[in-house]
Amino acid sequence: MGWRSVIISHHAKISYSSNCMIVQTIEGINKVPIDDIYLLLISTTQAVITTELINQLNKVNAKIIFSDERGNPACETINNYPNNRNVDVINKQFLWDDGRKEILWTKIVTRKMLNQISVLNYNNIEGVEELNSEIDKIEVGDSSNREAVVARKYFKLLYDNNFNRRENNEINAALNYGYSLLLSNFNREIVSSGFLTHIGIHHHSMENEFNLGSDLMEPFRPIIDYWVSSKKFNSLTPDIKFGLVEILNMEIKYNDKSMLVKTAINKYVNDCLDYLNTGKTNDLKVELINEVPNNAINDNV
Repeated sequence: MGWRSVIISHHAKISYSSNCMIVQTIEGINKVPIDDIYLLLISTTQAVITTELINQLNKVNAKIIFSDERGNPACETINNYPNNRNVDVINKQFLWDDGRKEILWTKIVTRKMLNQISVLNYNNIEGVEELNSEIDKIEVGDSSNREAVVARKYFKLLYDNNFNRRENNEINAALNYGYSLLLSNFNREIVSSGFLTHIGIHHHSMENEFNLGSDLMEPFRPIIDYWVSSKKFNSLTPDIKFGLVEILNMEIKYNDKSMLVKTAINKYVNDCLDYLNTGKTNDLKVELINEVPNNAINDNV
């Protein structure tokens, strides 16, 4: 697995040669070994990429995300034919036990809410008792939708009573950008395991081809919330975008072991899929660490 997150933010030509990605800009030529690349984010519409490079990055399971004219993630590459996808794997996904799906969803939303409470505690915000009481009310499958109740209260506590996730402002822009990056990485792990992203355990929208990724990523959303709440900014600047990309290299805990976010995503997705396929239980304990890194801008071109 690669480890580098490479961001293209200016006019450039990106091509392939001798097992390297070649980035040509007005400032010169940069080479990055293909095997080193974990994520390629093209955050400009002024870049040209060759099909051969796309092909080679796809072979090493590197994720490519393309941005629109506003610099927001617009689309991504999906490996339609991973080596480990076969009829048996797809049949297993279609036949996942409904009871397991409900239990897994309960674990997912409970861990998400616990992490939301951690974000509030790390920001020294009062009022978490009310959120704790909502967690005590959760039922299997979250049939009473405690997740939505907690989310509404959580964001108002984290920001203010007038905050609305549907408003067009810099905070929501940063949150949406970070969530999009997270979703892309979850999709990558799901496809790498041979499963379809369309078939979720809770989300079932016909218009969402990433239902499963949207389900599994929930406990990781507060990591984005925590980072964004620690920064002061007036717009979604390149520095903020670069910092959000670097969250993948932030350290968290998964099942009481410290690891990078991207490593935790890999292990967590595999554990979730293993449970759905075999019933083998895992803690799925995703925890934040009370330390937000600075905007470490790595491999920005």
